[in-house]
Amino acid sequence: MKDNQTDRRHKLTLFALTWPIFIEILLHMLMGNADTLMLSQYDDDAVAAVGVSNQIMSVIIVMFGFVATGTTILIAQNLGANNNKKASHIAVVSICTNVIFGFGLSLVLFLYGRQILLAMNLPEELMSTALIYLQIVGGFAFVQALLMTLSAIVKSHGYTKDAMYVTLGMNVINVLGNYILIFGAFGAPALGVTGVALSTAFSRGLGTVILFIVLYKRVKGELPWAFLVQRFPKEELRDLLRIGIPSAGEHLSYNTSQMVITYFVATMGTAALTTRVYALNIMMFAFLFSIAIGQGTQILVGHLIGEKRYEEAYKRCLRSLWIGMSVSTFTAFTFAVFREQILNIFTDNTQIIQLGSILLILTVILEPGRAFNLIVINSLRAAGDVKFPVYIGILSMWGVSVTVSYTAGIWLGLGLIGVWIALIMDEWLRGLLMLRRWKTRKWEKMSFVSEDKEKENKTQQG
Repeated sequence: MKDNQTDRRHKLTLFALTWPIFIEILLHMLMGNADTLMLSQYDDDAVAAVGVSNQIMSVIIVMFGFVATGTTILIAQNLGANNNKKASHIAVVSICTNVIFGFGLSLVLFLYGRQILLAMNLPEELMSTALIYLQIVGGFAFVQALLMTLSAIVKSHGYTKDAMYVTLGMNVINVLGNYILIFGAFGAPALGVTGVALSTAFSRGLGTVILFIVLYKRVKGELPWAFLVQRFPKEELRDLLRIGIPSAGEHLSYNTSQMVITYFVATMGTAALTTRVYALNIMMFAFLFSIAIGQGTQILVGHLIGEKRYEEAYKRCLRSLWIGMSVSTFTAFTFAVFREQILNIFTDNTQIIQLGSILLILTVILEPGRAFNLIVINSLRAAGDVKFPVYIGILSMWGVSVTVSYTAGIWLGLGLIGVWIALIMDEWLRGLLMLRRWKTRKWEKMSFVSEDKEKENKTQQG
């Protein structure tokens, strides 16, 4: 088993890792866009309601996403260092930990969904619709927690295609379920937003079961469940928290700042909320390449750091950055050129189309800055430098993104255009600071496995 894993690591390339991740994330995005597109044929207000609920779900996912982040980095570094035993222990601990977190957060969303939506300043006419969606999808948030963890383990071992195939199946089931339950096809009841929520929850649940089977077949010899009974996994939890909590802090800061911005946008009216949802869904495709390249680079850099091949890790990040910037910018430019035709797919509301078109033009400036954060930050985390992105992120997201959104969007009356200007400033500032940090190469001394591996080698030699 170990020899096969060693051979597999040496065969890993950015392209081999990235293209399945690209397809997987594309399918995840298509799942969300399918919900939006199919709901847009049902009711524009329903789109706004689901958009706000998903904003809340993004924050909740970060709460247990920190375990998945730590899992990816720790397993990659330990496999790179040929410390397979510890990698397997981390996999088991991460699964159990995220299930516990997931159940707790699912309960909070189900019981206190209305209070959370009220805190978001959601218009009253959207409340009942948003609450139904949040209680169903949020009530099964633990499934998403487990799905993320299993996917992280599989991809860290290099099996990115497996995660892609599972996501493809989830997409097919989700779209079919939407069609049947939104519009009442084949004699089923027309449930609208409730149908979308049920379809989303079911497809994720089925995907989780299948991915667990895949994981068991791929690395079953590396998942020693029995050791959890033998001792409390203090060391593994410590390592997960050392990476996961700072990493989650950066994600949590971003998502909560976006919730505050959503609160600002909500004061601009339902049309502004709906426009933002459409624009964000379209923008996802522009930075899709950077996300995929960032995740693939994270896995590669983690393996290289575990093997102490620091120079290769340094160059790998910079090459990935320029690729991600180039492709995402080109994609954003293409969307800007065909902005009206794309928006017409979602809505025929002239006000939404006009405002959304301006936002898509501004996205051409936004995307290169976002590529810095999606690729360089992932590389810093993979190398063990997890605190610096949090410090800079909190300062920039709140000091620039939120502050300028309010000042330009509400105080100066620029609306969503002011919000987009704030996003551009935030992404570019953080991105340039992250690149400067990477070039200092301070991360070379921050590996999470170096000390453990040295101790293990001394023990073996003794």
